[in-house]
Amino acid sequence: MDSIFHEKQEGSLCAQHCLNNLLQGEYFTPVDLSSIAHQLDEEERMRMAEGGMGSEEYRTFLQQPSGNMDDSGFFSIQWFNLNSLLTGPELISDTYLALFLAQLQQEGYSIFVIRGNLPECEAEQILGIMRVQQQQRPRLIGEEEAQSKHGLYNSTA
Repeated sequence: MDSIFHEKQEGSLCAQHCLNNLLQGEYFTPVDLSSIAHQLDEEERMRMAEGGMGSEEYRTFLQQPSGNMDDSGFFSIQWFNLNSLLTGPELISDTYLALFLAQLQQEGYSIFVIRGNLPECEAEQILGIMRVQQQQRPRLIGEEEAQSKHGLYNSTA
């Protein structure tokens, strides 16, 4: 077990420990993550300014604290299940992500990791400005139809 890198929790640096444990080495320090968060904050300010520096949205944005990091060690990353059999994207919490991936592996699914520069998309820009909360979990395609038929059958039985 000595060959497995394990960074123990210190303070509230959960993002740092998570990334370093995942990457199996001391890749990130608190200063590194803080620098990345500040870069993201600056990029967000520039994007918001494109809509007009005098706009109400821009002024409101400037008054808010960073959505990318705080002094407690919070570092914002959001995960989505983009299974094409779902009716839409599913937001996955940080705590559920490991369980979700383990379950997929156990069921024989392949998990692909994509590295490198990816094309920008509108969703990424929106997620850079605000954190998303999912109101309702998407269903499997056909699940609603099957449930309504089942409900109809039960109501006439």
